[in-house]
Amino acid sequence: MPRYDYVLFDADNTLFDFDRSEQAAIRLALERRGYPTDPETIGLYLAINQALWSRFNRGEIAQRDLVVERFALFCRVMGRQDDPAAFNREYLELLAEQSILLPGAEELCRALAPHCQLAIITNGMSVAQRGRFDRSPLREIVHRLFISEELGVSKPDPAYFSAVFRQMGITRPERALVVGDNLLTDIRGGQNAGTDTAWYNPRRLPGGAIRPTWQLEDLQQLLPIVLG
Repeated sequence: MPRYDYVLFDADNTLFDFDRSEQAAIRLALERRGYPTDPETIGLYLAINQALWSRFNRGEIAQRDLVVERFALFCRVMGRQDDPAAFNREYLELLAEQSILLPGAEELCRALAPHCQLAIITNGMSVAQRGRFDRSPLREIVHRLFISEELGVSKPDPAYFSAVFRQMGITRPERALVVGDNLLTDIRGGQNAGTDTAWYNPRRLPGGAIRPTWQLEDLQQLLPIVLG
């Protein structure tokens, strides 16, 4: 008997290689609009974007404002006049085409699927997350995709997890495991919802005050944990 009946995976940098996808998409978006695509320019966008997502994770900015503000700030720093909302739409469409999985993610999900129900839980934007998911082999294995934009609430809010539990029929949170790379949104979110948690931490970052049930440096370490 498996230790867990449900495994709820974060998407970006847990199953999907978001860093590679993001860099490919932003490079194409910059190129189309005539911006430089050198490492410094891409690094500027990535820094602005990361700072805004950190604010979002702390509840300081709404997602709908974040995705436009990142391009407004970027254009301002670059000294360019541009439409940040249109820039964001084009970027998200390009990101939706970048379906790159982390090594071992597909194999792990295929090994777990016969033994427990799998789902993806993500705070990403719907157009990008559904596009990437639909282009990936995980579509045949993981049958539930929960996106904060569609649920109207984001991780780590307990209401997000309540909506996921309700739709999946999870009545015993202790039989569910949340797996993710973000200590705040995934690990604390899962803990507050009553689940065990597995922090995917391949870079061996310090954990601080948030202590997951399990810690993984390699995705394959999850298999014996789930199957007991």
